[in-house]
Amino acid sequence: MLPKNISHTKVPPIKCQGIKTKLVGFISNSIIWDGKGKWIEPFLGSGVVLFNIMPERALVSDINPHIINFYKSIQKGEITPSIAREYLEEEGAKLLEKGEEHYYEIRERFNEKGSPLDFLFVNRSCFNGLMRFNKKGGFNVPFCRKTDRFRPAYITKIVNQIDWISNVMKDKDWKFVTSDWQDTLSKADPNDFVYLDPPYVGRHTDYFTNWDEIQAEKLAKVTRALPCGFALSMWKENKYRTNDHLEKCWSGLEERNYSHFYHIGSRESLRNKMQEALIIQNGFASDYKERQIPKQLALNI
Repeated sequence: MLPKNISHTKVPPIKCQGIKTKLVGFISNSIIWDGKGKWIEPFLGSGVVLFNIMPERALVSDINPHIINFYKSIQKGEITPSIAREYLEEEGAKLLEKGEEHYYEIRERFNEKGSPLDFLFVNRSCFNGLMRFNKKGGFNVPFCRKTDRFRPAYITKIVNQIDWISNVMKDKDWKFVTSDWQDTLSKADPNDFVYLDPPYVGRHTDYFTNWDEIQAEKLAKVTRALPCGFALSMWKENKYRTNDHLEKCWSGLEERNYSHFYHIGSRESLRNKMQEALIIQNGFASDYKERQIPKQLALNI
């Protein structure tokens, strides 16, 4: 099953900060796993790692129910490419006619009823592709200010993404659950493999609930006691600072690094080289070494 070479990473229809689009090939090449058990992700996020690695069996969860409900709706056939196209064409036309007023109407409707299609709409038309909720669980990212957001080509792109993941999920034994990470990890068996992409300690990346040092340390303790292989993605360092959490909680394990560039904001001064670490349980790391992306990449980390 792993390692495997993924030369072209495909992007799922949901966007969120910290998405691992540019790191999927690095992750899939760095891990050894025979695929006999199930693939476990307790921090699913966009799902980009899952959908590109494509294990036969998977248990994936997220504390954000809207992500899970969206992918379950596709898995059940409640959201199909044709249904998504019709919805986006209709709501996109209203957005073009009414402007940002319509975005906020859909956002309010989504916060009241939680429709997976409305979730898709606000996720793909909000500011900078952010996913952020207030303390009451309401989506609160403002409009991207592009009333023509859902042009025909953009709709087709999203529809094709939905078609792709619906085909990937066919005949797969995948279970999507809304759950916290502790409950999900308690289901791990010896033949399984766990991939962890938690909120990054020391960076402002929360998209649904708070994440602090105490929880991060607890995650490390529980993970290191798992009966199976695991890998954790975490930022390591940039020219300004080093992530001390890695040395404190994850030392003694295999480590693979990936150099890339990221930016937060629009100024050149906010773009810096970053070392991304993949911490792997001993005995489950391949010989794949550090790779470097030869150009600046805009990653929401």
